[in-house]
Amino acid sequence: MNKLLYETASLAAFVINLALALFVFRSGVGSKLGKAYLFWGGGVAIWNLGAFFLSQAIGPVSALFWDKILFFGCIIAPIGLFQLAFLISQRPIPSWFMRPVYVLHTLFALSLFGDSFIAGVRPLKYGYWGVPGHFFWVYMASYCVLLTTPVIFLWITQGKLQGLSRTRIRALLLAIVLIVIAGSNDMLPLLGIDYYPFFYWPFYPFGGVIAVVYVVIVGYSTLQHQLLDVRVALGRAAADLLRLGFLFMIGLCLLLFLAAIQPDKFNYYSFFGFQAVLLVSAIIAAVLFPRLFGQTGESLERRILGDRFEYHDQIRSFIASMQWYSDTNLLLSDLHELLTKTVRVRSYEIILLDESARIFTVFRSFPNQPENQMAELKGDSPIFRHFQVNKSEYLTFNIAYATPGGSPLEREARNQLKQFTAEFCFPFFFEEEPFGLLLLGEKASSDPYTSTDLSLLVSLSKNLGVMINQIRMKTQIMQAQELELLGRMSRGMAHDLNNLLTPIWTFLQLSHETASSSDLNDDLLPVALRNIKTMRAYIREALFFSENLRPDFQLGRLDVVVGQAVDLVRAKMEKSVDILVSSPGEVLVEMDEILIQRLIANIVSNAVDASRPGSTIHIELIRLMKAEMNRDWLRIRVVDSGEGIRPEDLNRVFTPYFTTKNRGDEERGFGLGLAICRKIVHLHGGNLNIASQVKKGTTLQIDLPSRQVKPPVSIAAL
Repeated sequence: MNKLLYETASLAAFVINLALALFVFRSGVGSKLGKAYLFWGGGVAIWNLGAFFLSQAIGPVSALFWDKILFFGCIIAPIGLFQLAFLISQRPIPSWFMRPVYVLHTLFALSLFGDSFIAGVRPLKYGYWGVPGHFFWVYMASYCVLLTTPVIFLWITQGKLQGLSRTRIRALLLAIVLIVIAGSNDMLPLLGIDYYPFFYWPFYPFGGVIAVVYVVIVGYSTLQHQLLDVRVALGRAAADLLRLGFLFMIGLCLLLFLAAIQPDKFNYYSFFGFQAVLLVSAIIAAVLFPRLFGQTGESLERRILGDRFEYHDQIRSFIASMQWYSDTNLLLSDLHELLTKTVRVRSYEIILLDESARIFTVFRSFPNQPENQMAELKGDSPIFRHFQVNKSEYLTFNIAYATPGGSPLEREARNQLKQFTAEFCFPFFFEEEPFGLLLLGEKASSDPYTSTDLSLLVSLSKNLGVMINQIRMKTQIMQAQELELLGRMSRGMAHDLNNLLTPIWTFLQLSHETASSSDLNDDLLPVALRNIKTMRAYIREALFFSENLRPDFQLGRLDVVVGQAVDLVRAKMEKSVDILVSSPGEVLVEMDEILIQRLIANIVSNAVDASRPGSTIHIELIRLMKAEMNRDWLRIRVVDSGEGIRPEDLNRVFTPYFTTKNRGDEERGFGLGLAICRKIVHLHGGNLNIASQVKKGTTLQIDLPSRQVKPPVSIAAL
C-alpha cells in the first residue's frame, strides 16, 4: 500500500462520510436517530480528514494540530455510536451513565488544547502519528466501553428480529464492526506497535479504505432497506446524480486496487485525471446513447438505487388517468393489471363497505376468491382507529418493515386482519369515514418494497379511494337525474290528464246521482266512475313522484312510524293476510315521518298484493353492526311468501312505469310505487334492495342512517 492510496482513501472517506451523515440528519431533522448518527458519522469524517492531512508533507507543528483534529473526531464518534445503538435497539438511554460520559469526553476535548492528551507526534512511513499523553489512556478505557457495548446491543437486537429488520441491523452492525476494527488498527502506533504481533508485518493504516467500504454498506442499506429510518424518494435528476456517484466510487475502488499493485505508476494527476475523464465520458455517453445504460444490469441498478423508474412511471400514469374512469369494475380491472403485471404482487385484497348490506366485504382479490363478508370489521375497529388516531398513511403487517414494538392499537390492527398474507394495508376514507382497505402481499420477486414504492402506493390508494367514492356518487346522481327526467315528463302528463278528467268526473258523478234505476247507463256508470277514480289515483302518484321533494328531517321513532304504516295497510286490506312486526324497541332516527310512512305503506301493500290468503308477512326492524364512526344504521326487512318476481324482471322493478302486477287493489298505481320508494330512500341517504324467487316470495330491504351527515341534495339540484 503506497502513500497515494492512503491519502486518497482518507480524503474520499471524509467527503462521503460527511455527506452521508448530513443526508441522514437532513432526512430526519429533529429526530434523535438523526442527531445521534450526525455525531457518529461526523466524528468518523473528522477522523478521516485529520488522517488525510497527517499524510501530507507538513511539519511537526502542523502535524500536531491535525492530529488533535483527528482525535476530536475520535472523541465525539463513540458517543454518537453508543446513542445510536440504544435508539435502534429501542432501549432507553441510561441518563445516569451518559451524563458522566458527556462530562468526561468534554474534558478529553478540552485536554487537546494542551499536551495531556497528545504529547507530540512522530513520523512514520505514511505520515505523522501522535504520541499519547496521560489523558489518552483514560480515553482508551472509555473508547472500549462505548464501542463494545453498541456492538453487543445490536447483536442481541438483530437476533430477536426476522426478515428485513434483521437485514437492516446486520448491515449496520457489519459496517460498524469494520470501522471499529479499522479505527483500532490505526491507533496501534500510538500504543507503540509498529509491527503486527505474531506476524511481524509492518503496520498498514487501512482505516481510510475501510471507511469507504463502511459508507458503501450503509449507503446501500439506506437506499435499499430504509436503514436508519431514512425514506428516500428519488427523482430522475437525483437518481442520475446518484448513478454518477456510484460510478465514481467504482472507479475509485478500482484505481485504489491498481495503486496498491503498482504504487510507482500513479501520481495525483493521473489518479484524479482518470476519475474526471471517467465521469465526463459517462455523462456524454448517457446523453448521446441513453439506451447504452438501459440494456444490461437493470436489475442490479434497481437493487442499488431502490428505485424502478419504468414501473413507477406506469403507476404515476395510472394515478393521473383515474379521473377518466366512470365504472368501478373497469377501474378495478385495470388496477388488477397494474398490481399483478407491473408491481408484480403475489396477492392483494380490496375490502369495501357494501352499501346494500352495510357490511365490509372482500370485493376483489388475487388470487381470486369468492366474495367474503367481514362482519367483524366495523367503522370503529382497531384497524380504522389506528389510521384515524395515528394519522398513518399505511400499516405494515410484516414487522420486518417496522421497528420493534409499536402501540397496542397498532398490534390490535395487525391482529384483526391476520387472516390475510399482507405486507401493507392502505385505507380508503371519505370525509373521515372509512369505507375500505387495500391489502398488498409481498412481491413475486421477494424484493422488498422501497420508500419510493410506498410513496407511490400511498398516492395510488388515496386517489383510488376518491375515485371509487366519486363513481358511486355519480351512479346515484345518474339515477336521480333519470328520476328527475321521468318526473318532469310525468308531471306534465299528469297535469294535462287531470285537467281533461275533471269535467268528465264531474259529469259522471252528476249523471250517476240523477240516473233512474231503469236507465241502460246504470250498469256502465259505476264502472266508468271506478275507472276514473283509478286514473285519478295514478295521477296523484305521478304528481308525487315528479315533485321536488325536500324532506323535513326531524328526530323521531322509526319503530312507531313502521307500526302506523302497517295499521294503514291493515285498514285497507281485503285479504286475510297476517302481518307480524318485530322491533328492538325504541329506535330514534332523523327522518321525514310522512315520507317514511308512505315508503313502508307502499312496500307492505305490494307484499299484501303478492301474498296468498292465509299467508304471513314478516316485518323486521333491525339495528345493524356499526360500520361508521358517527352514526348507526337501521334495516327494515319486509318478507313475504308470495308469487315472487322473475329474474329477468328483478333489475327493472325500480324503473318508473314498469310493473309486474296484473292484479291488485284499484289504487295500486301503474309502476310508480317502487320508484317512489327508492326516491324516498335516496332522499334519506339510504339504500333499497330487493331479492326474490319465483313461487317462494320476495324480501325487500331498506337501510336508513340514524342521522343525516349533511343536508340532503334535492333531485332538482342534482
